[in-house]
Amino acid sequence: MVSVCVVGAAGGIGQSLALLLMRQLPYGSTLSLYDVVGAPGVAADLSHIDNCGVEVKFAAGKIGVKRDPALAELAKGVDVFVVVAGVPRKPGMTRDDLFKVNAGIILDLVLTCGQASPKAVFCVVTNPVNSTVAIAAQALKKLGIYDKNRLLGVSLLDGLRATRFINDARRPLAVAQVPVVGGHSDVTIVPLFHQLPGPLPPKEQLDKITKRVQVAGTEVVKAKAGRGSATLSMAEAGARFALKVVEGITGAGSPLVYAYVDTDGKHESPFFAIPIILGKNGIEKRLPIGPVSESEASLLKEAVPIIKKNIELGESFARSNL
Repeated sequence: MVSVCVVGAAGGIGQSLALLLMRQLPYGSTLSLYDVVGAPGVAADLSHIDNCGVEVKFAAGKIGVKRDPALAELAKGVDVFVVVAGVPRKPGMTRDDLFKVNAGIILDLVLTCGQASPKAVFCVVTNPVNSTVAIAAQALKKLGIYDKNRLLGVSLLDGLRATRFINDARRPLAVAQVPVVGGHSDVTIVPLFHQLPGPLPPKEQLDKITKRVQVAGTEVVKAKAGRGSATLSMAEAGARFALKVVEGITGAGSPLVYAYVDTDGKHESPFFAIPIILGKNGIEKRLPIGPVSESEASLLKEAVPIIKKNIELGESFARSNL
């Protein structure tokens, strides 16, 4: 029914993400797995799960191989790429530190996958998303296949965290989704708690929750003490997001999600996390951010120049390496 490829499937995020997709993709779908180490084992492991009706394929890459022919072959006919490949954050590392390694990885992978399946939707998880999505856009433009509606930066983890933290603070009052806009790093993450129905915690507490959402990735990195970053929660967010994309492209629904996307000139930043409606062609509609409080407006004002700088960093890297 639909073909989904997880690029970086043997990593900390990739394995859990692949399992979640295996259990929830529509019957008759294909789940393809690629990594430079461990892909055959992950594929064998998943292929032992019964009663899911999903075919598993894989390609084993080699470290250091550019435009990998194995990935190029696996990527043919794919409808949705979920790109999680890259180096995870370690204690003391910032997302800027990740950029130095992951920029080259995302550029090469998008060139390879885009050439093989030019009409696919790309869901970019690899950090720093504020920059890697811009790199992916330049790669697709180089190939002459860029479609602003088929490139999506996955910022949903910020929404999961914001929803969990505010629900914990307001029990038993709960919401299904907190709108989170802006970017996907630190102060660029802007939860719009004032759009929620019902009473909110006092401002001081709400400010602390907002800050916790912004630094939650560091919270996990510190808690794991050198044994990784946010892999399980990111896998859950990535799987939820990819399944929403599948829902849209298969015509099963028109889900509303928040994602870091090309704003199509509808915002002062070229890329921004905004609410979108998904459909058969990826993004069907970009929606307004909606009302914001004074404090949220202040956060957005702080976020925009940082996001623009992140975008320029990504575009500059891509221009220098294409």
